[in-house]
Amino acid sequence: MHKNWRDCSQWRHEGLPLSTTSNEACKMFDAVLTQYVSWYDDSSVGGIENCLSKMLEADPNFVMGQVLSNGLELMGTGRTTRLDPDFQASLDKMITQADKTDLTGRERKHVNAVKLWADGSTTKACDVWEDILVEYPTDMLALKMAHGSYFYLGFQPHMRDSIARVMPHWKEDMPLYSYLMGMHSFGLVETNFYKQAEEAARKGLNMNSKDAWATHALCHVLEMMGRQNEGISFLSTTLADWTTCGMLACHNFWHWALYHIEKGEHAGALDIYDGQVGPRVKSGAMLDIVDATSLLYRLEMEDINVGERWQDVFEICRPHIDDHILSFNDVHILISCMGAKRKEVTEQMMESIKQFVSNGQGHNNDITREVGLPICEAFQAYNDGHFGRAVDLMYPVRYKIVTIGGSNAERDLFNLFLINAALKSKDKTHHRIARQLLMERKALKENAPMTDRLIARAVALHGDE
Repeated sequence: MHKNWRDCSQWRHEGLPLSTTSNEACKMFDAVLTQYVSWYDDSSVGGIENCLSKMLEADPNFVMGQVLSNGLELMGTGRTTRLDPDFQASLDKMITQADKTDLTGRERKHVNAVKLWADGSTTKACDVWEDILVEYPTDMLALKMAHGSYFYLGFQPHMRDSIARVMPHWKEDMPLYSYLMGMHSFGLVETNFYKQAEEAARKGLNMNSKDAWATHALCHVLEMMGRQNEGISFLSTTLADWTTCGMLACHNFWHWALYHIEKGEHAGALDIYDGQVGPRVKSGAMLDIVDATSLLYRLEMEDINVGERWQDVFEICRPHIDDHILSFNDVHILISCMGAKRKEVTEQMMESIKQFVSNGQGHNNDITREVGLPICEAFQAYNDGHFGRAVDLMYPVRYKIVTIGGSNAERDLFNLFLINAALKSKDKTHHRIARQLLMERKALKENAPMTDRLIARAVALHGDE
């Protein structure tokens, strides 16, 4: 892993000058960026939070340091300036400092991109980062911020192509070069180029076996191709590599559990939840929250009683019921309310979502209105036993669900939900829809034991229709 942190002169030499005279601030900027890209806390420098503090202590007026700090908060999707005055004050400080600092044009664009993201204009923020990359294709901060944002937006081709078009400008001896492989792999797998995605992920892992994002991309390849046994073997034999990256470890354990659920090995999935996902969700990181809620709900759709596990997840989710930063997050937070059987909080959150649709603004507001709210209403209907209504709400938006973000594997929750709702509905048309969805699913992934089980269930329930 890259640890020779770059000082002022080295950043200038690479054509990416930073407007500070503090070598320590520049080095800590590099340390934070490196840990962000590689998903780990480097204990030799006290972890990412300590490096952020050191960076801003070294130069409190370091605008790009403030850009990085605020940008990471945005990418975590756990804080919003709409509800958090301290976060808004941090953004205001960055903008004020930028106005009175002699910044480069590249740095000013970074400031603008973060401001746009915070204001809800996520797509416009990505446009600004792409503008930076046209002139500065080795600007890893712009590249990584755009990559993460495209994931949240469901812009899969953008996620792939943004990496592909800058790769020829990078050289293997450049800091963080190897991480491009995993990033490109993820864009490839999300656009169904599985062979190329696998090649890119394995190339990245050959360069750096501790690249958790490349590990994660390969997990997606194996998931989408129905190679569950390979997935379990891969994660179990490389455990010491990817668990060093604590920011992504929970999610890779989630992938491991999915392989077991697909195979009908529910005890194995529960063991992973209890030993890894459940304890790790206490971090409060939104990615970990999504993993925990998704995993428990998938197990319940397999008729597995998860007991009181929902209660702990709900308490972690509860402070976020009014966030509405991403519709994808909202659905999972709502699921935790229903899983914990907190009907009053479920209704409170649904009302909050409706108020956000009526009074909010920005890209996520538009997506919530068109797609996110119907999905949430469908889950609420299902939870109340109105399975036919759940189908009627979800089926018309199923090809729009990609717009709420997340990966194909993560959004498979909604495909499974729709099939289960259709099977439980009293409407015979919905039963036929369920069978068609299952045939569609089988055509996409031949080795899919879960699909086979659902087909058998459909025959048992409605075979004479």
